[in-house]
Amino acid sequence: MSILATILDSKRKEVAERKSHISMNALEKTGFFARNCHSLSMSLTQPASTGIIAEFKRKSPSKGVINDRLTVEEVTQAYAAAGAACLSVLTDTPFFGGTDQDFEEARRANPHTPMLRKDFMVDEYQIVEAKAMGADVILLIAAALSPQEIKQLGTLARSLGMETLLEVHDEEELNRSLGDYISVVGVNNRNLKNFAEQNVEASMRLAEKIPATCIKVSESCISGPSIIQQLRGYGYKGFLIGESFMKTDAPGKALLDFLNQG
Repeated sequence: MSILATILDSKRKEVAERKSHISMNALEKTGFFARNCHSLSMSLTQPASTGIIAEFKRKSPSKGVINDRLTVEEVTQAYAAAGAACLSVLTDTPFFGGTDQDFEEARRANPHTPMLRKDFMVDEYQIVEAKAMGADVILLIAAALSPQEIKQLGTLARSLGMETLLEVHDEEELNRSLGDYISVVGVNNRNLKNFAEQNVEASMRLAEKIPATCIKVSESCISGPSIIQQLRGYGYKGFLIGESFMKTDAPGKALLDFLNQG
């Protein structure tokens, strides 16, 4: 099995377990469910936006532990202060070391910044969970879902006031996954089957294929401000970066230094 298939198998079992503890109806009465969402699209397209979606990430299947020394509150607040357009917080525990509590703590610490729940979404239950956690955006991975599943989950997210970041890494995934429930398309420059490092050529290759109605985001393998300037030339407005900041002792300062190089 690929790493992605292993993660998805684990995730389906996890969701079934969660459902046995609290119903979707009960979730709708908890946490931040009633709050109005911030717009990722608006944040990324403002003239002064840095476009940076800064990620809090403790570990990954390919790299192991990246940074388990810092709290989600201190990292995300520093990201926001440095100018992040959006905060991405992982909530997968077995493979990435994230928790729902991480997301909720980051939400409380950053009430005015758009936030993406980064997880492997396979069920409507997780969309309702995301809303209750205070998410503004959910991630749908084309490699993990059928077109019908993407439509179902994306439509539900939109009905709850959230946006969907559709993640693709080739043209076939893009073409079978688009719909009016998708407002942001992210191109993952990393191969999800083995999580191997690549470069940003995938983003450049797919740029013209992404509809003009969608905001373009490039994910992973962005090594410096010059790469961002190059990607902006291809129409990209958003840039998801995590590991290069998180592997430092001060991720927020790393983001600030990154921006000051530009």
